[in-house]
Amino acid sequence: MLLPPDLRDWLPANHMVRYVMEAVDELNLDQARINTRGTGDAQYPPSMMLGLLIYCYSTGTFSSRKIERLTHDSVAVRYLCADTHPDHDSICKFRRENKELLLSSFHQVLECAARTQVFKVGDITLAIDGTKIKANASKHSAMSHGHALEQMQLLEEQIAELVAKAENADSTPLQDGLSIPQEVSRREDRISKIKAAVRVMEARARERHAREKAEYEQKLKARDDQEKATGKKARGKTPQPPPEGPQDKDQYNFTDPESRIMKAGSGEHFEQSYNAQAGVEIESRLIVTQCVSDAPNDKQELAPTLGACSPVVESIAAVLVDSGFYSEAAIAQAENSAEPTLQGIKIYAATKRHAHGRSVAELEQRDEPAVPAAGASTQEIMEQRLATSAGKALYAQRKQTIEPVFGIIKAAMGFRQFMLRGKSKVETEWTLVTLSYNLKRLFHMGATLKAA
Repeated sequence: MLLPPDLRDWLPANHMVRYVMEAVDELNLDQARINTRGTGDAQYPPSMMLGLLIYCYSTGTFSSRKIERLTHDSVAVRYLCADTHPDHDSICKFRRENKELLLSSFHQVLECAARTQVFKVGDITLAIDGTKIKANASKHSAMSHGHALEQMQLLEEQIAELVAKAENADSTPLQDGLSIPQEVSRREDRISKIKAAVRVMEARARERHAREKAEYEQKLKARDDQEKATGKKARGKTPQPPPEGPQDKDQYNFTDPESRIMKAGSGEHFEQSYNAQAGVEIESRLIVTQCVSDAPNDKQELAPTLGACSPVVESIAAVLVDSGFYSEAAIAQAENSAEPTLQGIKIYAATKRHAHGRSVAELEQRDEPAVPAAGASTQEIMEQRLATSAGKALYAQRKQTIEPVFGIIKAAMGFRQFMLRGKSKVETEWTLVTLSYNLKRLFHMGATLKAA
């Protein structure tokens, strides 16, 4: 071969890497953070770095070191990088420091999809759910509040024992390479770290108590109002005030302090995780809202997830959520929001878990349920909405849309663990994941993106 081959001839015309490069070329990348001084290691175009991350994430490679190797081993990645080879540190730094760029690109891709009419922006229906994704930290690096107090007491006793040994001239020496001052210093450093962890757990406990106390007072008021209206004692147990202070099982992880131990899988085991939220438009199956929470369940996540909706969306007609999101406060906050996008929104939420399959009685034809009377509870309103034929047909699309999206992200793309640590950086990476999913979805839909 007298001349080097053209890498473009090595790839089919409909290869996904070409689609990603063309899509990135349509985006405004003014928010990219670059080294304006022009010093240090070699710099690479932001469009190339963004395209590299999107393509690698959409095809199942997330480690910056593995992405660096692909610039040598993969024809598609080598073509995307124009036969250059960004090192893993440059790749990780670009991913870590460009939160604004990734979020802007997420919105711009949705805008391009709207211009090609594969995604509508008005009166849309969203299916919202959350999924647990492992943090870049082991659950064995976590310590409970009760165990932390025990460890501090044990370390203080060991320090006192070492000091006493140092003062006793006839005491047995330590093993070779160990010294009493070093051992005392190591334990004192460990105590200071545990004390810092205890302070964080105590601060979290105060926030939790304030939130639970507000909920407790709201339940008491609703109970009192019901008794006054009916003149009878309300059914059920009287709400109990929440306990103050941290609980013995409260956790702190020393590797990633902002992550939490959460139930994973079918709830039979626990993992150090984050709660990743996403809202999918049911017709295009594009993700239009996404955020990350450290809450172990979804009870408080409806309002934040709706609040993170892309500004490309003009109005939302309906939202479909499972029973994990249901609470009277969450429904009221969403349906009474002052946000223009949420005006007239209707929430369709299951109020309890339902068994799989349908009974014979459920298969029988029946009349439409009556509209709830004025003053009906939120639960009665939700149950009536889901009992109507239109409500059933609409709610049936929830599991058909959001669940497959999480399946594609976790199984097809292979994203099951965050590479970055800390909630802010994890939010950046989740934006990159959802952006990569959307472009992968648009590629398979055959959509030709058009910029503004």
